[in-house]
Amino acid sequence: MASGEHLKALLRSHIKGDDSHFLAVAMQLAAHEAKQGHGKLADDLRALIDSAKSRSKQLANRQPVPIGQPKGELSSLLSVALPHTRFSEMILDDGTHQRLARIINEQRNFEKIRAHGLSPRRKLLLVGPPGTGKTMTASALAGELGIPLYIVRLDSLITKFMGETAAKLRQIFDAIRDTRGIYFFDEFDAIGSQRGLANDVGEIRRVLNSFLQMIEQDQSNSLIIAATNHPEILDYALFRRFDDVIEYGLPNHEQIKAVLKNRLVNFAKPIKRWDSLCKVAEGLSYAELSRAADDTIKDAIIHDRASISAEDVVKNLEERKAFHGRQRS
Repeated sequence: MASGEHLKALLRSHIKGDDSHFLAVAMQLAAHEAKQGHGKLADDLRALIDSAKSRSKQLANRQPVPIGQPKGELSSLLSVALPHTRFSEMILDDGTHQRLARIINEQRNFEKIRAHGLSPRRKLLLVGPPGTGKTMTASALAGELGIPLYIVRLDSLITKFMGETAAKLRQIFDAIRDTRGIYFFDEFDAIGSQRGLANDVGEIRRVLNSFLQMIEQDQSNSLIIAATNHPEILDYALFRRFDDVIEYGLPNHEQIKAVLKNRLVNFAKPIKRWDSLCKVAEGLSYAELSRAADDTIKDAIIHDRASISAEDVVKNLEERKAFHGRQRS
């Protein structure tokens, strides 16, 4: 019969509303039952899973286009998503969690705060190394607040023609004013620093000045989130334009353990020495830890193994560290 770990994973997926993970665990359960010699039960489970997947596709095809879908030239500047991410899915230190919870509380009491002549926090600067949760934070805020996430496409925004980038930036701030959502500027140092691109240094300075003016004047109901891996090169004038600057770092020992345990929950039953795995994983980001865990699981699935060993995890963690080292060198 089903293992306790499978049942717990199914229940967690149901609570989170994560249908894709629920079906993935159900498929693992079917494979487990097949190995136990329960062929009829395994076939029945697979048939139910196939039926659920087919129904999900039919429902997805009937869903309307999300409200606020960018149109015209704006569609090349913004991509839109309706995330279902929640902060319960993220592993955060207490300080960061409290600051993000405060932002959500202020947003949920938006009208009450405005009625007293005050403004809720809604202009955020997220700083820290790649893979530490900045993009996921933007998705989780959108998911918690039930509003769209608009991602600014810097490849379309920044051009070499004088005045064109600032004009496109004005269109984005008009959308921020007209359509409530979270507007996410990733790799913000492309706008916020005074480094010269290969085309025209003066144009980049004009864009920075335009951004400073527009974010200062913005009184909309939207949230503006900028993220950068290089806070040290941002123009100093930017920092006072944001309501909050939140710093992200690499996971500590306990956070590494939590990421690996959560990711490997269905396969890692024989693993006992988590502390030794954490030492191997030191220096990796949350994203790199997740990828290493996923690589370990995929290898087990391919080779029809029902569980994984600490050595399997170490192998993939070391591969990630080697890859990470090559990127930095």
